[in-house]
Amino acid sequence: MAALPAGDFVMGSDHHYPEERPAQQRRVDRFAIDTVPVTNARFAAFVAETGHRTLAESPLNPADYPGFPAEMLVAASLVFTPPPGPVPLNDPRQWWKVVPGADWRHPLGPNSSIEGRDQHPVVHVGFADALAYARWAGKTLPSEAQWEYAARAGGSSEYVWGDMLEPEGRHMANLWQGAFPYHNSLADGFDRTSPVASFPPNAWGLFDMIGNVWEWTCDAYQPDHAAPPAKSCCGADIRPSANHFKVLKGGSHLCTPDYCRRYRAPARLPQATDTTASHIGFRCCL
Repeated sequence: MAALPAGDFVMGSDHHYPEERPAQQRRVDRFAIDTVPVTNARFAAFVAETGHRTLAESPLNPADYPGFPAEMLVAASLVFTPPPGPVPLNDPRQWWKVVPGADWRHPLGPNSSIEGRDQHPVVHVGFADALAYARWAGKTLPSEAQWEYAARAGGSSEYVWGDMLEPEGRHMANLWQGAFPYHNSLADGFDRTSPVASFPPNAWGLFDMIGNVWEWTCDAYQPDHAAPPAKSCCGADIRPSANHFKVLKGGSHLCTPDYCRRYRAPARLPQATDTTASHIGFRCCL
């Protein structure tokens, strides 16, 4: 973990997506945060010790989803599945598929595995899974403000490494290159996730703050920064529900100038706590 000093910073942005507005001054007390996202190896140690069963491995409770057909209640998760050619970019169903048997051990479905991927970030973890791991590790999940403060590392640049996405042609994060969502040129060397710390850290020694996987935070999602953040529930047990949305930060390997420019510290996304996907992970803080 990296110990970060207390400080003030400008949270959000007035120049990009509406949910990032308005940019405003925030104060963060000192805290410590993982230098990398939680890996498959670390999550496997947690599961081995606790027997934890993740959300993606658990069939849906019919009582929580009245009227759903039985075939839709099986254990499953969302997997990015590139279409064969161009598709309308306003319909994510063209590249996201609900795959029964997809979970953290089987990131692409039941016939896949994480063999040889110990140092890749764990994916297909729900908010409750991330919170359970954090408690096991004696930690918690960062607030949105803590996460963004850590990513900015005392700076105010467009990206956590500077003002250019690819300075001197150098890839600084695991992002999508090519025509999204059907052609990834792999210019950065990776198709999906990459081993943690494959790209340079920010000024505070934190890796993968941009790209690779989206990361859970404690904060309930608000549509913008105009209202005070809702009280965090990281100190209390929650039951995953479609009525709960948390803030994701950092973007993922699917972010690209062609479609999703959320490869910036102020970028944010709502995520239902009852939904998991092949590009969502997390890191912890103290």
